[in-house]
Amino acid sequence: MMDRIIIGISGASGVIYGIRLLQVLQDLSDIETHLVITPGGKLNISLETDFDLKTLEQLADVVHSNRNLGASIASGSFKTKTMVIIPCSMRTLSGVVTSYANNLIVRAADVVLKERRQLILVPRETPLHTGHCELLYKASLMGATLVPPNPAFYNHPESIDDIINHTVGRVLDLIGLDNDIVKRWQGIGSKNE
Repeated sequence: MMDRIIIGISGASGVIYGIRLLQVLQDLSDIETHLVITPGGKLNISLETDFDLKTLEQLADVVHSNRNLGASIASGSFKTKTMVIIPCSMRTLSGVVTSYANNLIVRAADVVLKERRQLILVPRETPLHTGHCELLYKASLMGATLVPPNPAFYNHPESIDDIINHTVGRVLDLIGLDNDIVKRWQGIGSKNE
C-alpha cells in the first residue's frame, strides 16, 4: 500500500512552502498526496505566487474541499502516514489545539493526533505574542512537531529557492523521505583532517 500524506495549506504567508512540498512529493511513486487548502490559503496563492489553483491542485493525487467534513481523511479508519500543514496560520493552529474541527484541515489534523500519527506544523507568523507561544506549546504537548520555516545560513543560500528547499527538505527528513534538496551540514574541518 502507498503511504498517504495529507498536505494542508492554510492562510498564512508562505504558501510556496506547501507548493514546493507538493512538487517534490509528486515525483515519488510510492506516495499518495491528499491536499486541502483553506480559503485564506487560496487567497495567498493568488497574492504570493504565479500559480493558478487548477495547476496547483494537479500536483496532488487527491484534492479535498475544506468544507467536506465527510472526506476520507476525516476518519481515523482511513490510514495515513503523516499530515503537514504548511504554512500553518495561527487560526488553523488554534483550531488544531482546541479540536475546533469546523473545517476539513482541522478535522484531519485532529484525526491524525487522536490516531497517534505524525502531524507536522509549519507556523508562519512573526513576531509571536504569548497566545501564539501558548498554542505552539500545547500543540507540541499534543504530539505535533513544530517546524518554523527559519532559514539556515551555514549552507550559503544563493536564492529564495535555496531557503525554501532547506525548510521543505527538513520536513521531508522528518517524514523519513530521502531527498537531495537540503545542503547538509558537513561539520567544521580541523587542521588534522
